[in-house]
Amino acid sequence: MEKKTAVKSYQFSERAKSELILVSQLLMVLAELKGEQQAGGKRILLALMDGVRAEIEFARRSTEQPEFQKAIGHLSEAISLVESNQFGPAGLKVSEAISAVTTPAQNAWQVLTGHGLL
Repeated sequence: MEKKTAVKSYQFSERAKSELILVSQLLMVLAELKGEQQAGGKRILLALMDGVRAEIEFARRSTEQPEFQKAIGHLSEAISLVESNQFGPAGLKVSEAISAVTTPAQNAWQVLTGHGLL
């Protein structure tokens, strides 16, 4: 991996990981809501999840790291589960997406450390 790609991969990975952790936390809150509150919260969370998915897609195109595509797949599954009110299984899929985006960061860390940049 080139240094430039390593820097981009590390940045994209860390940002995606932070956003996915936020999605995971909001999923727990959403599961506790009832009625109209849950319906409104669900709409907002789905919009956020779609935005995070778009950012991960940008990372995939920019770095060509296959793990970003895996994360997109897991997040897409999570979105479908949220749409059908299956918040627990959706949380598990978000966790899988977090794991997927962590891999490019680890790989980039090794490259950047090897070049004395970290």
